Amino acid sequence: MLIIKVFKMNFKMGLYKFSTTSSSSESVSSTPMSKSGDKEIKPNSSEKEYYSFLKWFVGFTDAVYSNRRKYSTTKTSVNNLVVWGTNLQSTVGERFSRKQLATVRLTPYTKGVIVGLILSDGWLIISNSKNARLGFSQSGSHSEYFWFVFSLLSHYCSSYPTLRNRSRLGKQTIALQFLTRLMPCLTELHTLFYPNKVKVIPSNIYDLLTPVALAHLIMGDGGFKSKGIYICTDSYSIQDVVRLMNALILRYDLKCTLHKASNSCGYRIYISRNSVWKVKEIVKPYLVPSMYYKLGEEV
Repeated sequence: MLIIKVFKMNFKMGLYKFSTTSSSSESVSSTPMSKSGDKEIKPNSSEKEYYSFLKWFVGFTDAVYSNRRKYSTTKTSVNNLVVWGTNLQSTVGERFSRKQLATVRLTPYTKGVIVGLILSDGWLIISNSKNARLGFSQSGSHSEYFWFVFSLLSHYCSSYPTLRNRSRLGKQTIALQFLTRLMPCLTELHTLFYPNKVKVIPSNIYDLLTPVALAHLIMGDGGFKSKGIYICTDSYSIQDVVRLMNALILRYDLKCTLHKASNSCGYRIYISRNSVWKVKEIVKPYLVPSMYYKLGEEV
């Protein structure tokens, strides 16, 4: 019986490979990425979880090959131009000193991705070293998007993602998660977004909300309803939501209104149907195809 013993991914130079070895052992070993207490999923724990595990492979291949088509790093005789930060090589498994990490700077594109993640499903954690790391997790239904993000940010990661079993609203869900290295460049963002250890919308959100950041905000917390686009900002205070909405209005000339969330005490931003075409022009070049439905388009 062939079971998955080793799951390795090689992201270097745009080449993506799977390698498996067969074994009669029934266990799968893996090293957790955090001490959150999440249960790590083993592919052979049950038939349902096994097929869920295989689903990640489908999302992974869809994402990385889609990303590779857009930003090819294959060596050719032509010096192709790419957006700075979209073709950074993975450094998973490599070690760097604190002095080396202190010299790391985020490219404008990468910073936009990270800001969009922080505004939605991502988080920043400060450790004892006084530097921050980014964490990101997605459910199985959004696996293509997860792998797309990891392929962009693996340059800043020391290890590969892990599969987690989480309990949410009384239901067991499967999710993938990765963490970046602890880096001063992320500590700067932590200072902006977590001034009192609680996530807020920073005062300079107008400058931070680039088209790339808006694209990832919509892919993470956006949705299509009543022919318009809504952004789930329930977890923020009303002052923060208004600050974010003002940035959308002033920077992108979008028609937005504030709606009370029906299932919580928070507020959501609704982008009018008259502004949807503008949103598409701004963010669609940066969206994963599986997320087009959040703009009201068929996948």
